[in-house]
Formats: sequence, structure tokens, C-alpha cells
Amino acid sequence: MIDSVALSAGQGNNSADMQSREFSWSDADFDRVQKLIYQHAGISLHNGKHAMVYSRLSRRLRETGHRSFNEYLSWLESSEGPEWQEFINALTTNLTSFFRENHHFKIFHDYLTANRQISKWRVWCCAASTGEEPYSILMTATNALGAHPNLSLVASDIDSKVLAAAAAGVYRVENLKNISDAQFKEFFLRGKGANAGMVRVKPDLQKLVEFRIVNLVRDSWPIQDLFEVVFCRNVMIYFDGPTQRKVLERIHRVMSPGGLLFVGHAENFSESRDLFVLKGKTVYART
Repeated sequence: MIDSVALSAGQGNNSADMQSREFSWSDADFDRVQKLIYQHAGISLHNGKHAMVYSRLSRRLRETGHRSFNEYLSWLESSEGPEWQEFINALTTNLTSFFRENHHFKIFHDYLTANRQISKWRVWCCAASTGEEPYSILMTATNALGAHPNLSLVASDIDSKVLAAAAAGVYRVENLKNISDAQFKEFFLRGKGANAGMVRVKPDLQKLVEFRIVNLVRDSWPIQDLFEVVFCRNVMIYFDGPTQRKVLERIHRVMSPGGLLFVGHAENFSESRDLFVLKGKTVYART
């Protein structure tokens, strides 16, 4: 997700900033970045993001040895190499925690227990970030369906670096503030010695999830069978209206009728009632 911290339009590109910057930075450079991230990730950067974009991409200029944004962006546009993934990684940020927006997990739990006749649950977490959300999904499923739930979870993200952290499943103890003592004992291993202060998700939980890099706008989606549940939270607020609709249509096609779609607290899809109907607070059912 794009960083939620923003400056007012034009504020990040004044003369004082220009004098203190390592690289020259113009409105034309920003316009090119806007177009490229929209084309490749569907993300709409508003004009108040000058400072954030400069800061994030300056690191890429240093890493790749380019002397200007114009030079770097021209090089990027001329290739289809791995730098595109680094470019996307640089312009996305992932704000997450275990059991964030906890009411969703209570609804998910009740949905699982009310539909025990489903023999195999298939769930997709579209914005896995560093893993707190998919592991929260799996802890909820284990609580609802038993120690070895017949459930498979695809957890995807556009950012390859955070996805690698999610797959590792290692966290600082202080980041488990929403985890109960019982959950800690059941699902985590405490680090010792050099790893003191760290925890790791237990292998029995990790084996239920498959992590994949997926660009919701461009990629082929990792779909073999339809999903009963999709978590796509705090993602589409960064898309414009037409892109939101396109992604919702694609999600609709990969879900079972009546399946639940969980979205972020700031996301509202009332104009797409032909695809999804509101069932609760930021929870929709696939028509």
C-alpha cells in the first residue's frame, strides 16, 4: 500500500527543498513516476506525494548508480528487468498488525462455524504485507475448525520484500500486542539466546499458507478453484474508480457465489451492487 502520510499538493517541491536535495527533482519527474506506477500497479499517486516519492526513489538512484531521475526513469522505461519490482517495492508501504480491524475476524469465525458443511475452504489474502494478516486468518480458522483445518490460504502481495518476511514468519515480541497468551502458546515459538525477544510462527500454521507475488492490476491470478473468502483490505483506496471496478470484477469471477469479501474501513463499493452486496461493516457477499 502507498504510504498514508502526504503533503499538500506542491508543498514537497519548493526552492528550499530543491537546494537541500542530492538529486534534482522536477514536476516532470514526478509526472513520469505517477504514470509509471499507475501503468504497472494501478496506484494513483496524488500531487501531495512529491516528498515521499523523492525520498523512496532516491535510494534506487544510489543503488543503481544513476545521477538523475530523468536518467533512472529513462533506463527503467527501456527495460523489463528486475528493477521494475524494486521500483514498485520502493513506492509501496505496508501498515499492518495482527488482528487489525478485529471485527472482521469475528465475522470470519462465525462464517466458518456456520458453514461446516463446506469440505474444503479456500481463502485468499490479497495484501499479505509482512504476514500478520494471513497468520491472523489462519489462527481464526484453527480456532473455528479445529487444530488441523481443511483450509488452504493463498497470501499475496505486490511487494516482494515484505512477502519474503511474511514467509519467514519471524516477529518481535512487542508486535504481538493483539495476541492472547493462549494464542501465543498455541501458534508461536519463542526465540532464545541471540534470538531473544523474537518469535516465530509454528510450522503447523505456516504449512497452511502459500505466499505469492501478485499484482492485482496486471498479473494472472493464482486461481485453480474458487475462493469462499477473500480479504482485500486497505488496497483499493489507492486505485481510481475505473481500476477499482476492474479489480472488483476480477475478484467476483474467482469467488464462489455467496462468498465473503472483507475490505478496509475506508473502502465502500455501494456502486458495485451488481457484484457484491453489503453484509456487515465493510463485509460484502458475492452476488
